[in-house]
Amino acid sequence: MVPEVTLSEHGPRMSRLVQGFWRLASWDMDTRQTAALIEGCLEQGITTFDHADIYGDYTCESLFGAALAETRVDRSAIQLVTKCGIKLVSDNRPHNRIHSYDTSRAHIVTSVESSLRCLRADYVDLLLIHRPNPLLDPHEVNDAFVSLRDAGKVRFFGVSNFLPSQFESLASKLDVPLVTNQIEYSVIHLDPHADGSLDLCQKLGIRPMAWSPLGGGRLFQADSEQAQRLRETLAQIGAEVGGASIDQVAIAWVLKHPAGFVPVLGTGRIDRIRTAVAALDIDLSTEHWFAIRRASLAQDIP
Repeated sequence: MVPEVTLSEHGPRMSRLVQGFWRLASWDMDTRQTAALIEGCLEQGITTFDHADIYGDYTCESLFGAALAETRVDRSAIQLVTKCGIKLVSDNRPHNRIHSYDTSRAHIVTSVESSLRCLRADYVDLLLIHRPNPLLDPHEVNDAFVSLRDAGKVRFFGVSNFLPSQFESLASKLDVPLVTNQIEYSVIHLDPHADGSLDLCQKLGIRPMAWSPLGGGRLFQADSEQAQRLRETLAQIGAEVGGASIDQVAIAWVLKHPAGFVPVLGTGRIDRIRTAVAALDIDLSTEHWFAIRRASLAQDIP
């Protein structure tokens, strides 16, 4: 079973693995099948579900909400995460004339209210600003966050894809704490080691969330030298730790980092989810971890 963790001293509690629904609209699943996926996640102890307003061209939240309504899940037993701040040109948002960012108070509040309707929920547990906006006004964000918190519509707040300076700049102007930064991290994407993101999370005692913890499929599909090296190394280490699969070892590598990553899974297959859950029991050695790092970067540490 997947254990619960707290993202920061301020909360919230979430499952150590999160089920993401970025690709829900492309999984070719009807409402009952999606409901079964939700229930299957809960059976594994995955109680946290990750969304964004724009996923599936603004359709995924509604698809999930309809499926959730078909279950008997107690709302208090799950955690809903969503994001806002990106505006796509879409028939579903005819007023958006250009792909842009909007972190104004009005847009954040309107986006959350739309997400709540789509998710068929009274509140979301965690709201993230999806991308850093060069025109971000922290006072506007603060006004939106405080208003949503006071109205009981959002319980906790964070960001996604923010660099450390962007995180600290925004956090310094807020009356509510930022509890996480959801960033890309995997054996195939190691940028957070160098850009200070993990250092800041450890300094602040904040668990980062990891999107695309398996490289968005690149680990298995790419013919690059990096992907080939990684597949060979992951397979070898998998054999050494008792026959673990490549994807299990890759997730175990993410989980080993002392920042305490919370990976966001991106599959719609319950068997793949069960495989990911089993990765929680894999204890990689320090040498295993560095062997995978070497395979990714094609170089040893200095």
